[in-house]
Amino acid sequence: MSKENTHPLHHKGKKRRWRILWIVVVLLISIRLALPHVILHYANKTLAHMHGYYGKIKDIDLAIYRGAYKIKKMYLHKKDSVTNFETEFFDTQEIDLSVQWGALLDGKIVGELEVDEPTLRFIKDKTEPKQIQKDTNDFKHVLDKFMPLKINRFQIRNGTIKYIDKSSSPKVDIEMNNTFVKAENLTNVKGASTLPSTVTVSADIYEGTLHIDMKLDPLAKDPTFDLNTELKNTNLVKLNDFFRAYGKFDVSRGEFGLYVEMAAKDGQFTGYAKPLIKGLKVLGPEDKDKDILHKFWEGVVGGVGIIFRNQKHDQVATKIPIEGTFGKTTVYTWRAILEILRNAFIEALTPSLDNDVSLGSVGKSEGTGIHLKKQDKDKDKKENKGDKEQKGDKDTSQGSQEYASDKGDKKEKKGFFKNLFNKKNKKQKSDSSKNENK
Repeated sequence: MSKENTHPLHHKGKKRRWRILWIVVVLLISIRLALPHVILHYANKTLAHMHGYYGKIKDIDLAIYRGAYKIKKMYLHKKDSVTNFETEFFDTQEIDLSVQWGALLDGKIVGELEVDEPTLRFIKDKTEPKQIQKDTNDFKHVLDKFMPLKINRFQIRNGTIKYIDKSSSPKVDIEMNNTFVKAENLTNVKGASTLPSTVTVSADIYEGTLHIDMKLDPLAKDPTFDLNTELKNTNLVKLNDFFRAYGKFDVSRGEFGLYVEMAAKDGQFTGYAKPLIKGLKVLGPEDKDKDILHKFWEGVVGGVGIIFRNQKHDQVATKIPIEGTFGKTTVYTWRAILEILRNAFIEALTPSLDNDVSLGSVGKSEGTGIHLKKQDKDKDKKENKGDKEQKGDKDTSQGSQEYASDKGDKKEKKGFFKNLFNKKNKKQKSDSSKNENK
């Protein structure tokens, strides 16, 4: 009797549970199907209302099982606020934003961002340098709305960066392609101390290769980094439109290289840039139909290259020391000129990094080493004597320090010239002794 009475109730309860389960499943599937469209609508609405820009996303895919979004075929155009005219700025085939599962092993929940085949265009008079930082921050805020987690890993694959000047004659359109960028540990998940994050960049530039290695602390109050950059074997002939537009000359042969080391901490930075041109030839058979003034100008440019060329290595090069504080940069022009002379007549500069700049170099000043040593000695003397100077003597003290600075700079120049000519004399003596032995 009891079995007959309970069986219908038990059957109804079982049906109810299955009905609830099916409702939940259908609801989840409906949310899953609708969510990409909701997010896409929200994203395009956000991009359409960015001040000075207009953007659009073609599609968004969700990968809930790995906590990821995929933004497919996105573009962002620079928009003129007066004419509403749009200029191409950024586009990409795909952006993948996801949880970085590997960081969970370190007890942190952070995100990673991967961008496939992006193109970034800098167009003269459309994307001004002062505006670029603001534009980048605005775009970052858009990505932050899609990815609420802090980005710990960032990667770009097969990117292209262009510079375009439509107003020049001829039109300038140069690019850096096959760009690969990888930045890791940007939030210091691994708990490293000094310079915990790494950034590597590689790219192709007109038959040449660019490679950048950078260690940094993105969480530091002041910019703190150690940067090495190498650009090798860029074919200058491929850049002739650039030279014609801005230099009014072209080249028939030549390869360009650039080597840069830079380090910064505590609001200061120091380093150098070493540009190098091998096999430069300005005048060639293709210039025979040019007018006489054009030929004369190209002859002057080519002549300067010949005068300051190291004949043995067929290269023109210099090393330019750079230092300062952020907001105030000092470039030692006279040192650059001396390095040109040294490369041409004494000893060829090596086409590689010198590996003499690090965080420990910051504040020690390669460009004015003697001047800084003199300042340190003066400082020690003042500390030994005690603080005897009064406020009224500040102007006099400042004037004497400036005089000491100029004096120190002159001594350094004199010492550099002395060493330069000593090397030359030694080389001449060595050559003469070799001839006598022969």
